[in-house]
Amino acid sequence: MPLYLPHSRALTTLYSDLESYALTQPEVFTGTAGSVVERSNASDFRFFAHQFYDGGGKKRERYLAGPAGATVADAAAAALRERIRELKELVPSLRLLGREGWSMLDSKTYATLASLHNHGVFAAGGVLLGSHAYGVLLNRLGVRAAAYATEDIDIARGEELAFEAPPERGFLEMLGDSGIEFVEVPGLKRSQAATSFKQRGRSLFHVDLLVPSRDESYPTVPVPELKAHATGLPYLAYLLEESHMAMAMAREGCCAVRVPTAERFAIHKLVVSRLRAGQGAKASKDVRQASVLCGVLAQAHPGAIEAAVQCLPRRARKHFAAALATARPLLLKDHPRAWEELGGDAA
Repeated sequence: MPLYLPHSRALTTLYSDLESYALTQPEVFTGTAGSVVERSNASDFRFFAHQFYDGGGKKRERYLAGPAGATVADAAAAALRERIRELKELVPSLRLLGREGWSMLDSKTYATLASLHNHGVFAAGGVLLGSHAYGVLLNRLGVRAAAYATEDIDIARGEELAFEAPPERGFLEMLGDSGIEFVEVPGLKRSQAATSFKQRGRSLFHVDLLVPSRDESYPTVPVPELKAHATGLPYLAYLLEESHMAMAMAREGCCAVRVPTAERFAIHKLVVSRLRAGQGAKASKDVRQASVLCGVLAQAHPGAIEAAVQCLPRRARKHFAAALATARPLLLKDHPRAWEELGGDAA
């Protein structure tokens, strides 16, 4: 089986058009587009409300404006109806891309990322990592590859997030605006602050907050601007040095997220694969994701892999060299150009 398959030019063009739309949206729906309805209370006060399904699949109704018939309220209702109309026109295109193998988020993941987008986390420098970022990168490169199911969302920041104004809500409250009830996951020690947040109940769906570690340890680090704590990860600073905005897609809609560059993501995956002691499945997944991206990049953006390797911190190079042996069977025969850019021959 090939590592990846390219999408058609027509679908790639459609994706680009959708991404252009997504990157200009200041605010997105965290669930379905829904509809504007008119309501009245016991005092016969008529008002507008927004009815929709949230990320958890629950039907919601939020007050929009009133009284109905007033200029300001009618304008608010008209503006929301226009946003709903625009999104509903795009949904068939999103559905088409999903059927054709483009990477799509599930409803809970999309609602969570959409909420963080609305709070300006990605615009301020927050970065989506993990398999969800991998899916976004595959879409940007116009290819399809084996999908990896995950209930993890990894959000990282390298330096203090540059919000235009200090956020009033903390990270846990931002997550809750998705319509999903999140709770803090206690640390291994009672005195250790939580760095992970999960959906209440038996669900495994959770969000991890990450920052760079100064060495190969995993410290708990305060993130004051989010009123939260994060786990430090080795060599994460290297990954976060280069990032860009891209589009995350779901059947409900699309929104802008920040992701690392594909070449740094790939090299970091190789390094991290050697740090996952006793986690053979995750290490294998890391190597395969890295190999897929390297295979695509060598053809689409020659030189990108080589440049990323040259920027790798010296103390990470031993892990990178060891990881090349596991990537060799995936790249040497069918993707020799990628293998050369990784320095495989020299290794």
